[in-house]
Amino acid sequence: MSGPRALAALLSAVLVAAAGCTAGRTPAAAPVAPGASPTPAAGPAALPPRAVPAGGYEVAVQTLTARRGERRLPVTLWYPADATDAAPYPVVLFSHGLGGLPAEYRPLLRRWAAAGLVVAAPTYPRTSRGSALEPLDVLEQPADASAVLDRVLALGRAAGHPLRGRLDTARVAAAGHSAGGITTIGLFSLARDPRLRAGVVLAGSTLGVSVAYAGAPAPMLFVHGRRDPVISYATGRAAFDAVPWPKALLSLPDGDHGTTLRTGQGPLFEAVAASTLSFLHWTLYGDQAARRALRRTDPATATLTDRL
Repeated sequence: MSGPRALAALLSAVLVAAAGCTAGRTPAAAPVAPGASPTPAAGPAALPPRAVPAGGYEVAVQTLTARRGERRLPVTLWYPADATDAAPYPVVLFSHGLGGLPAEYRPLLRRWAAAGLVVAAPTYPRTSRGSALEPLDVLEQPADASAVLDRVLALGRAAGHPLRGRLDTARVAAAGHSAGGITTIGLFSLARDPRLRAGVVLAGSTLGVSVAYAGAPAPMLFVHGRRDPVISYATGRAAFDAVPWPKALLSLPDGDHGTTLRTGQGPLFEAVAASTLSFLHWTLYGDQAARRALRRTDPATATLTDRL
C-alpha cells in the first residue's frame, strides 16, 4: 500500500461491503449471527505441560504451496533448523496484513521460530502486495488458513521432509496482523478451526467477520497501539471486549499500526516480541513461567489488561 490513509480506506471498504453485501455472498463457512451469544463448549482436552526449549536456535526457511480449490497459497515456513532435542514443536499459523507479505514480518516470526515454534505464513492471493487488492476477499481467508494448516501439519508425516516427526499437531495457534488479525478472528468465529488452542491478534478488528465466537474456548492475546492511524485503538479494544474467553490486551502507548513489527528494533518491538512469545509458550507448551513473564511489562512501553 502507498500509506496508512490508503490502507485505512481499503479496510473501511471491508466493513461497508460486508455490511451491505454479505447476504449475497457465499462465505467459506456459514457465520453465526453477529452479536449472538456463543454456545458454551468444553475446552480442548488438557495437554500435559512440556519443557520450553532453551531457544536461540538457528532458523531454517522453506517455501511450499498449499491450495484451496483454485486458490493458490504460497507458504513460508520458519522453524528451528537442527534442534531435534526439543521436537516436536508447536505450530503457529501467521496471516499478513492487507498489501503485505510474510517476509515483512521476518523479525518477529524468526524470533518465534528461534524459541522453539514452527511458523507457517501464507501469502493470500487477493490481499497481498502485488495482487489486485480485493479487501472483501479477507472473508475467504479463514478457510484458506485452514487449508494451509492441513498442508503444513501433513509435513510431520511426509517421508524425507525435515519436519517429519517434528510437528506437535495437538498444539497449534493462529496469529495475524491487521487484515490478518481479521482472518485470525474469523478462525475462531466465522470459520472456527477446532485445531486452534490460542490466538494472537496484532492491530486487528472484527471488520466483516462475526463476533460470535464458536467452539471450544481458546485464550486470545490482542496487541494494539494507541496511536494506530489505520485501525483505531477503540476499534481494537472493542474486538478484545467481544471475546467471551480468557483474553489479554497489550496496549502500546506509542504504538502505531505495526511499523515496529517490520523493523525488528526498539523497545516497542521487544515488548511485542517478548509478550507474544510468552503467551505462545504458555498456551502451547503449558509453561507457567511464561505465564508469569507475560504479566511483566514496562508501563512506559506497554500495559497489559489481563483476563486470562
